Amino acid sequence: MALIGGISTVVGMVQEPEKPTAEHEFHKHPKELELASNGITGKFDRRQLQRGFQVYKEVCSACHSLKLVAFRDLQQIGYSEAEVKAIATQWAIETPAPNPETGEMATRKNLPSDHFPAPFANDIAARAANNNAVPPDLSLMTKARHDGAAYVHSLLTGFQEQPAELLKKFPEAKTPEGLHYNPYFATLNLAMAPPLTGDGQVGYTDGTKATVDQMAKDVSAFLVWTAEPKLEARHSAGWAAVIFLLIFCVLTWGAYQSVWRDVKH
Repeated sequence: MALIGGISTVVGMVQEPEKPTAEHEFHKHPKELELASNGITGKFDRRQLQRGFQVYKEVCSACHSLKLVAFRDLQQIGYSEAEVKAIATQWAIETPAPNPETGEMATRKNLPSDHFPAPFANDIAARAANNNAVPPDLSLMTKARHDGAAYVHSLLTGFQEQPAELLKKFPEAKTPEGLHYNPYFATLNLAMAPPLTGDGQVGYTDGTKATVDQMAKDVSAFLVWTAEPKLEARHSAGWAAVIFLLIFCVLTWGAYQSVWRDVKH
């Protein structure tokens, strides 16, 4: 009886295989994205970074903050000091600051030393404007998400109608009202509406054709820079270290041969 009871216990512990879910079957892995900054020798394409900043400014900044980046940091991607000052001064949202006369909180024109101001005063205001979802800060987005820039690019270009096959197989997974289907998002549905709505949405100053795919690629490259502005310096330092170690190994080998030459013979 004890043996039978033990077998029953073991059988009871065996878990039934998990049922397939819509997320498991229809979630897609991000498409590969070729950027100049990819790889161990990667460098930023500053024209592309400026185009990406245009996309952020004209499209993304309405909902998403960039709190770890200061206006003056834009000089690193090719803007002059005067251009940075103009961008800061003309930015749609001003920086919160106390009124020097009354001490009450007010706003003032942005300075180049200021970080990009948040589009919403607080999370409550953000939720109220975005279907109860708080848009994430984009400063480190390509570091915070697996596949980084490729994920951002795929997400921005992945909005679509739900496949008929999904609705047939998982009718309970129909996208709720107010959400938007995107197979590159973990839960397949997100509160953000498609931000890139059509070609020419942003007027690139360098004459590049602003297709949806191009705009998504450019803003993805820009967010790689915001997440790792010292990428080029890190790559240079890495190669310098490798070259130093190679030279050191050659010199060490030569010294070894010289010191032990007579002993060997």
